[in-house]
Amino acid sequence: MTKLSVNINKIATLRNSRGGDVPNVVQFAKDVQRFGAEGVTIHPRPDERHIRYQDARDLKPEVYTEYNIEGNPIKSFMDLVLSVKPTQVTLVPDAEDAITSNAGWDTIKHKDFLIDVIAEFQKNGIRTSIFVDPILKQIEGAKATGTDRIELYTESFAHQYNLGNKDGILPYTESAILANDLGLGINAGHDLSLDNIQFFKENIPNLLEVSIGHALVAESLYLGVENVIQMYLHKLK
Repeated sequence: MTKLSVNINKIATLRNSRGGDVPNVVQFAKDVQRFGAEGVTIHPRPDERHIRYQDARDLKPEVYTEYNIEGNPIKSFMDLVLSVKPTQVTLVPDAEDAITSNAGWDTIKHKDFLIDVIAEFQKNGIRTSIFVDPILKQIEGAKATGTDRIELYTESFAHQYNLGNKDGILPYTESAILANDLGLGINAGHDLSLDNIQFFKENIPNLLEVSIGHALVAESLYLGVENVIQMYLHKLK
């Protein structure tokens, strides 16, 4: 069974654009869980332009499903995660000024750094996942870091799928097969949507979790949040 984790960054972006607390990110997290989502994801960045560090703390007592915090493991992020202790931390090599995530880790170049960071989180009972491109040597490198899971960066797949090129899934299927052989759990995220999620799921063996935010929120403007979550759950199961 593949779990749906809803990334609520866009709700925070909308709130911050006007000031105040509308829409309320904590209430939105409570609602998506009530509607059937099996996880909540946030990705705080150093400038707090959408999710704020305080949001991460406020959400902790209200997320009773999987709580996933993504980000670049700079000191302030690590301190936040270690204090909140979510279900999972997903390590993403974001530049501070990145609009959105745009690449996976070079798990070979950054092996020693990732080993140290992952060990610290695991020592505190936090499951670890690292953001990777669908490149076999990077999957092998991920295994060497000691991470529990990988998160496949799916922008390339989504782009190729939109062009009608379903062969764009092949590197992801190959990466998933290797990850399974290595004993790594598999998550996925970035540009997954109602249009492509079922095809992706059907071609990724043992896909544990998808994290979807931008598309889900955009689709909800037309179809409603509860309805969209049920549509995703149907396609995933």
